[in-house]
Amino acid sequence: MSEPLRLYGLKALVTNAADGIGEAVARTLVKHGATVLAADTAASGVEQHYRQVRGITGHVSPMTDSSRLPALVDACIEKIGGLDIVVGDFPYSVEAPIEAPGPELDRLLELRTALVTSLARSALPELKKSPAGRIISLGFLRSLFAARAGEAIQKAERELAALTRALAADTGEFGITANYVQPGAIMTPQSRETFRRNKALRDYCIAHSAARRVGEPVDVAKVVLFLASDDAVFVSGTGIAVDGGRTDV
Repeated sequence: MSEPLRLYGLKALVTNAADGIGEAVARTLVKHGATVLAADTAASGVEQHYRQVRGITGHVSPMTDSSRLPALVDACIEKIGGLDIVVGDFPYSVEAPIEAPGPELDRLLELRTALVTSLARSALPELKKSPAGRIISLGFLRSLFAARAGEAIQKAERELAALTRALAADTGEFGITANYVQPGAIMTPQSRETFRRNKALRDYCIAHSAARRVGEPVDVAKVVLFLASDDAVFVSGTGIAVDGGRTDV
């Protein structure tokens, strides 16, 4: 007998979903019964990418403008008929891997807070109607940081943890959970380009992973699936690291 579909009948919004972790999440959720709106920028080709994928609708939307996220939630409701699961994965770019806390990291943290908060607030009226409301945020990729950037990495994760706890406290009374997933070194298209330019950073990430490898987007997607399912109904305000085990920060 096959395993029952864990997300049967649920509607999910996944951002930054044309490739990398977002794509892996969208495909994993639909495989387990969800209907998914996969949102990404016009340049990503997201609509064409999913045109032949049953259960996933590609949708074009700005990914780094928090003021545009309410319209994205409206589009989700219009195109797939509701919203139960929100997976916020956003594209963040830096000129060079961040080495220490400073203005560049502060800019990213401010942007992430605005995006996560706007998406959650916009989705909240619909999530309140759901029997299985979920808010799941993705942390920064390890490739955004230089080799020995422990202090900056810790600050980024502390701020995401605090933001997630606040979301959980605000939404828990409605039966909604809020959690985050913190990737380690994951081989996304963005990471691949960073590691191509900086092989020493790639080698450092591998050497300081207990698994002695770089992860794949599906490694993260499987954890998102857990948090989106009934298996995690009493898990909220917390985070799960998907990094193969770190031997440093």
